[in-house]
Parts: sequence; structure tokens; C-alpha cells
Amino acid sequence: MSGRSPLLLPLVVVLGPTASGKSSLALALADVLHGEIVSADSMQVYRGLDIGTAKPTAAERAAVPHHMIDVVEPAQDFSVAQFQAQARQTVQAICSRGHLPIVVGGTGLYVRALLYDYDFSAPGADSELRANLATVAREQGLDELRRQLAAVDPVAVDRIHANDERRIIRALEVWHLTRRPISDGWGDLSPCYDALKVGIALPRLQLGARIDERVDIMVAQGLVEEVKGLMARGFTTALVAGQALGYKEIVDSASGRLPLPAAIAAIKRATRQYAKRQMTWFRRERDVHWLAGPGQAQGAILSASLALVRARWGTYPLCQGSSM
Repeated sequence: MSGRSPLLLPLVVVLGPTASGKSSLALALADVLHGEIVSADSMQVYRGLDIGTAKPTAAERAAVPHHMIDVVEPAQDFSVAQFQAQARQTVQAICSRGHLPIVVGGTGLYVRALLYDYDFSAPGADSELRANLATVAREQGLDELRRQLAAVDPVAVDRIHANDERRIIRALEVWHLTRRPISDGWGDLSPCYDALKVGIALPRLQLGARIDERVDIMVAQGLVEEVKGLMARGFTTALVAGQALGYKEIVDSASGRLPLPAAIAAIKRATRQYAKRQMTWFRRERDVHWLAGPGQAQGAILSASLALVRARWGTYPLCQGSSM
């Protein structure tokens, strides 16, 4: 099959910002290609965060196997290194069944950690340093830590979510312990898979309208009730999961700190900002085949993606046969 590396397992990666239509395309591809979906979303790993993270529905999961969803409880930590290890085991298992892994999700670092030979093994943690940095965040604000990180590792500060205190602290910790930017490990690394990357790009205004519509639908589906249920079980914004888009704002509303209409407006604004950062990351990703988004007929997007698959590997399903 032309273009295929005989040494690397094949997979398809569907990239794009939130609300761009990634999940719909991944489901359609999985149906045609005998695929299984691997989520690369840093918040879909948490159980109970369903509506606000746009997890696939029960019907969608019944139709196509989904992986790396509902992995840990909201109070548990889940690192990029843990995602990398579990997702790679998952990809291997999917291919061993003769199916095609289809990776979909908007967390750029998760995607890169899966696709390339990132090494997350060192350095170790320094609990005193972490505590000191956490104190700075609490007393002076997370923006102060971001300012410090920007001075020593501008690549990392650009790529780590602005509200992700844990990863900002980790990046500063690595700098203080090694005097090397954590992003040094995010450069040109050897690929671990024969990956075909398909990206969905939308005009800014169209994407903004889709984001606003999605947030309104999430609220109508019960996002507020979902967050209140989590809060009853100890969910707070101090947790990593508590920083998820939509959840932090609703916690503030449910706690009386923010009127609900203002919280909904804040979710829409923060999501549009996040989508912009996602596209900044994905535009730097190599070898992405960018396609138009939902403004084009869904069938046309699927056909274009399948044409890329045939051009890359010649046929499908791709994981069947003795070479796997």
C-alpha cells in the first residue's frame, strides 16, 4: 500500500478547535474504516464531566467503541504521561483487533504526546518548590506564574492553558530543577505512528456562532444541574477538573459569586479564546491536511477525508493482515 511505513502502526488523527465538528467526522470515519475512537481531550478523562466536555452520547459509544473517556474521578490527578502510556496501550490493542485507531480531541499536548517520542520520565517532583509556586498562585494570582514562565519558556506559556495551574507549576518546576525549558522536549521528535492528520478549520465568525450555540445547548441539556451534582460530591475549582471550561463558571454561579447569565456569557467568551489557542497550536502541527468545516456538506468532508486515506494507504481497513 503506497506511502505506508511497514514499521509503524497506522492511525488517523482528527484535529480542530472545539465545536468545529471533529467528533462527527471521527464517528463517520470510524463507521466506514472499521475504526475505534481514542479521545485526546484532557477533560473527558474525568468521570461525571459529561455535558460540559461534550462527551459522546451513549448511543454514539454503543455504535463505535470509544477510549480514554471516564478514566479517573474528578478529584484524581491525571498527567500527560499517564495519558501517553494508556493511550499507546489502547492504540496497540485496537490494531491487534484489526481495527483502525482514530484519535480525536482538542488537547494539543495530548495529541503530540501520543504521536511522538516525548519523554516524561524526568525530572522528579520537588514538593517544597511546588508548594511555594502554589502559594504564589494563591496570593498573587496565576498570571504571576504565567509571567514567570513566559520569561524562561515562552513556548510553554503559549501552549499550556492559561487556567491550568498544575501544568504551569510543573513547567516552572522543570525550569528551576534543570535550568532547561520543559518545551525542549516538545520540538522535532521521532514519530511513533504512521499518522494521517486531518484538520477542520472554520472562519472565526462561524466558529464563534457554533460555540455560542453549543453552550446554549449544554445549558439546556442540564449543565447547571450536572455541576451542582458534582459540587455535592466535593467538586471545586481547586481541582484540575474544576478548571474545565464551563464548570468553573457554573461553580461560581452556583456559589452565588456570579449571576447565571453572566456565567453563560463568560463560558462563551472563554471558549472562543480557547478555540483561538487551539488553532494556534494546531497550525504549528506538521503535515495536517486542512479541510473546510460544517459549512461544507458533511458528506463532502467525509469523502475528502476518505480520499486522503486512500491516497495515503491505498485501501482500508488498515490494521488487518499479517503486517500488524
